[in-house]
Amino acid sequence: MGEVTKAIKNFIGHRFSLLEGRAEEAVIIEAIKKNVDFKGANLWALIFAIFIASIGLNVNSTAVIIGAMLISPIMGPVMGVGLGIGINDLDLVKRGGKNLLVATLFSILTSTVYFYITPLHEAQSELLARTSPSIWDVFIALFGGLAGMVAASRNERSNVIPGVAIATALMPPLCTAGFGLATGNWLYAIGALYLYFINSVFIAIATFLVARYLNLERKHFDNPRTAIKVTRYMIALVLITIIPSIVMAYRIVDKSFFETSARKFVDEQFRFASTQVVSRSYRYGSHSKEIDLLLIGDELNKAQVDSLKLRLNDYKLRGVELKIRQGLNAKQEIDLSQIRASILEDVFSTQKPQDTIRAQKNKPAVADSNVLAELKVLYPSVRSLGRSQMIISYPDTAKRDTQQVILASFATALRPADRSKLEQWLRVRYRTEQIRLVTQ
Repeated sequence: MGEVTKAIKNFIGHRFSLLEGRAEEAVIIEAIKKNVDFKGANLWALIFAIFIASIGLNVNSTAVIIGAMLISPIMGPVMGVGLGIGINDLDLVKRGGKNLLVATLFSILTSTVYFYITPLHEAQSELLARTSPSIWDVFIALFGGLAGMVAASRNERSNVIPGVAIATALMPPLCTAGFGLATGNWLYAIGALYLYFINSVFIAIATFLVARYLNLERKHFDNPRTAIKVTRYMIALVLITIIPSIVMAYRIVDKSFFETSARKFVDEQFRFASTQVVSRSYRYGSHSKEIDLLLIGDELNKAQVDSLKLRLNDYKLRGVELKIRQGLNAKQEIDLSQIRASILEDVFSTQKPQDTIRAQKNKPAVADSNVLAELKVLYPSVRSLGRSQMIISYPDTAKRDTQQVILASFATALRPADRSKLEQWLRVRYRTEQIRLVTQ
């Protein structure tokens, strides 16, 4: 048993050893120190990278943002701070902190100027992603920093450092903070700066941990109390950084659960033959949650709505407000393309017209005026709608069919795909398969 344990330890020690290929201690420290200072070429490279990243965030281009992160040298002072703490070099800590502050201020100033003068002021998804940090950003920064410091300790340079620069994304939050300042959105600025703070702190902590693991030679403090103070400051900094991120992570998970349950509730409970959901939104707040739906077709009565609200509890949606808007009076609250996509794509891809027709065969026919009103929402270019019962005879056979012929005229010609889907829709609305559509 002892030999097996020893063999396992030797295997793990050999596979996970960082000694093989490790650079000399002086080389490791010098390589990190030379990237700490922000002046001359480093500062110009940072400013250019900030402009590129700001443009990428502005036009929502992931590729441009990645390119800017590869250019930026901003990780230098962050790793310098971590190394300084790891080897008890307070001068390096102060130097790294000073240069990190300089880099941060220039970055925010540059991005603020850009977003102030750009004509595009809409917050895109790439920008919004940097405004709500969570515990996952802590893990990304920590593991990215570990990978970065391990790579910095090697004799041979690899593509790890550029990968860490992309993964930890120090620069985009600074650009987002500039956007928040330029547009007066302080919540964006605070959220982005907090994400930047998380990334910086945990990259520095990761650098500290690897420096200690590699057992780099440490300077000795003249006063033992100084070492105790440094340790306490580090613990306090970690707690200050990580606690708000855990709270935000909880909100993200809770929001995800809410939206999943809400989607399931709507998909399963709003299955009506003549009423369709054409717009849905799920609003998540710290004190209230809301499901907002816009329906088109036959209006649900109060009893049906009350029954739907009671079923919220079955989907773990207790306390969620269900807001249902019905009728054509609400049609201007959403864009028409959204209605068309919901009605013609979602409904008819999941529901067979034949099943609907059989279930509704005993109900009264739909009024042409109602169909025309709904058709006007789906296709604003419709000019008229007519319906007539016709007997279709076939040559060389005694077969005769009775069909309803729908004559619809449009200001612009329909595409073949839209015409086919419209014909399907009319079959459901008129509750008969015997429909022939004629458009002009």
